[in-house]
Amino acid sequence: MTFPAAATNLIRLSGQILERGALRYTPAGVPVVEFRLVHQSEQEEAGAMRRVECEMPCVAVGPTANLLTGAQTGDGLHLGGFIAARSLKSRTPVLHVKTIEFLEGNPDGIQTKR
Repeated sequence: MTFPAAATNLIRLSGQILERGALRYTPAGVPVVEFRLVHQSEQEEAGAMRRVECEMPCVAVGPTANLLTGAQTGDGLHLGGFIAARSLKSRTPVLHVKTIEFLEGNPDGIQTKR
């Protein structure tokens, strides 16, 4: 299977941390944090407003993972990244986080963008 050069996979999602795993390291020493984001909003669809709620499994790798070490359940985030399958055996989508902006409850007391 070949993919077109212009294929797009860019996701922006905001929400709150529902749960966060511990910082771990790959065999190559790269930091990784897995977490779940809960999203709630109102979106327009077919001319009507609709309440939207979902949970999204997320993973942050490298410097982005380090930003989450002090984050706590309930912290508000704006995330940017891409969707990929969890693994070869599990095709469940996971948001691979490339950028994080803390909205409130930032562990450093400042807003952070990466």
